[in-house]
Amino acid sequence: MPDLLPGLIEAFESAARDEGPLPRIRAADRLGRALAGQQLLTAMVFDREAMTVQRLYSSHPDSYPVGGRKPKRDTPWGRQVLLEARRFEGEGEAAIREHFADHDVILGLGLRSIVNAPVVLGGRCVGTLNLLWPEPALTPERIEVARLLALLAAPDWA
Repeated sequence: MPDLLPGLIEAFESAARDEGPLPRIRAADRLGRALAGQQLLTAMVFDREAMTVQRLYSSHPDSYPVGGRKPKRDTPWGRQVLLEARRFEGEGEAAIREHFADHDVILGLGLRSIVNAPVVLGGRCVGTLNLLWPEPALTPERIEVARLLALLAAPDWA
């Protein structure tokens, strides 16, 4: 890990000079792969009025293209993550099937665990950073990395 650190710091320094959220999200994806080995990272922006999320970034655009929109009104996941700004931790196929309408795509990619980390600015959720792994159980380290990445990616999402 120490050999990776200078390059990752430079990636975030460079992202801080650019406009908009994408440079930070790309740097977060790179850091997450190095620290936690996620197999998929997506970033969604939250439209509070419409109660939808729209994909800003995807590490697998063939399966999850940028621009994809998902309704989250009146869902337990939407209340928890988007309205209450509390992260969601999903472990195993049952959790994926219960909380995600696109569960067939997720499971088809061989992914079995997820952390949806709210991106919070000014006390309100403005989006989510979503990290997924093939193993059905999450580790404390993966959860902590997801939390850190949401903080590092947060500026410029408004």
